[in-house]
Amino acid sequence: MTEPEQNEVDVDVVVVGAGGAGLAAALAATDGGATAVVLEKEERPGGNTAASTGSVPGAGSRWQTEAGIDDSAERLATDLLRQSGPHEAEDLVRILATASAPLVEWLVDTHRIDLRLITDYKHVGHSVPRLHAPPSRKGHALIADLLRAAKAADVEVLTHSPVERLIVEDGTVRGVVVSGRRSGTYELRSHAVVLAANGFGADPAMIARFAPQARGLEYLGAQGSTGEAVRWLLDLGATMANSSAFQGYAAVANPHGSITSWTTVEHGGILVDARGARIGDETIGYSGFVSEVSRVPGPVHVLFDTRIRDSVAAHEEEFADLVAAGGVKEAADLPALATAIGADVDELTRTLETAYAAAAGSAPDPTGRSEWGWGPLRPPYAAVRAIPALFHTQGGVQVDAHARVLGAAGPIPGVYATGGVAAGVSGRDGGAGYSSGNGLLAALGLGMLAGRHAAVSRA
Repeated sequence: MTEPEQNEVDVDVVVVGAGGAGLAAALAATDGGATAVVLEKEERPGGNTAASTGSVPGAGSRWQTEAGIDDSAERLATDLLRQSGPHEAEDLVRILATASAPLVEWLVDTHRIDLRLITDYKHVGHSVPRLHAPPSRKGHALIADLLRAAKAADVEVLTHSPVERLIVEDGTVRGVVVSGRRSGTYELRSHAVVLAANGFGADPAMIARFAPQARGLEYLGAQGSTGEAVRWLLDLGATMANSSAFQGYAAVANPHGSITSWTTVEHGGILVDARGARIGDETIGYSGFVSEVSRVPGPVHVLFDTRIRDSVAAHEEEFADLVAAGGVKEAADLPALATAIGADVDELTRTLETAYAAAAGSAPDPTGRSEWGWGPLRPPYAAVRAIPALFHTQGGVQVDAHARVLGAAGPIPGVYATGGVAAGVSGRDGGAGYSSGNGLLAALGLGMLAGRHAAVSRA
């Protein structure tokens, strides 16, 4: 077999990873006239996007305008930086904020992705409603739409196709080597490679090295997030940014495994430890509150009332499924609630009475919480047993405004990074800097930018 010439390619753009980031990159590339193929090492596409609520921030979208919501890219950037604090990818915050509304409108208008503005809550880190999600608020629905769009655009999505390594010649990435039990081993040469292979949440060694605060947390993200794409890029001279940041979830229903919607907390719910004592100020967010939950004796429970239960179940399919599966206990009064969750009735009574006074505005909250949604909880009560978990890492390699991977001398030719491979915008370390939708904003936003630039640069 003769060696191909360097300008001979099999496809214009190779995308590694078939989650939201990779599918968005492939769609953007084909919009620009390029050919694209998506390689997925797992049995099915989806990645961490499939495990999410499918919520994408879009600041200044036309749906916000129709709903009378005053928003802008500047406001989104301010909100994200307020939540995250200073970090090493602040320029990326502004790039993604500017791209956010065009991103959502491109997905809906060009590729018929079913995203709708959520107006019943703002969620963590946002000053106005700006999240756009599938009607079911399930990431699986977003992936299904993206796969349909990819098929319509003649993008081939190949599963069971793990990439073994990058093809690098004279410092330029010129394709990949695929090597799998089903796919066999072969080279796929291209003008550009977009690495959208998630982060390193499923690799304990990389967690210990880069994100030690997440050690010991149960990992509930995509099992394919094993960090090889990050390692390839570090070997090429890329540098990590915000390496210790991650997105956790403080209230994963146990043993059901689905998230307990944080909307229950935003509407006035609280989290208590095994004795029934309040854990802290829940309004720091579902990711930031992971560290608080991790330090107390379990089991931990999320407490709210049946008004909140019924409202959230009516709007969020995953939570409705949790209710139907018996994951939400109901109790007529405080003694029954204490029995249901195994807490000390006197401790739990003090906790609920103190929270009631704070939510009613008649006394300050000992934890400093000032936002109580619908006000004091009232019987009958509802409770979910929960554990903290890690969903995905937020540290990754530095990229520029086109999602090109940056090395010591500037962009490394031929390679882009998005999703968990690229640096996130959720702070320098830990989970407290995460705003709702940060993961998909970076994944889909950088995917769109990478695909567009790769298409333009292929000549």
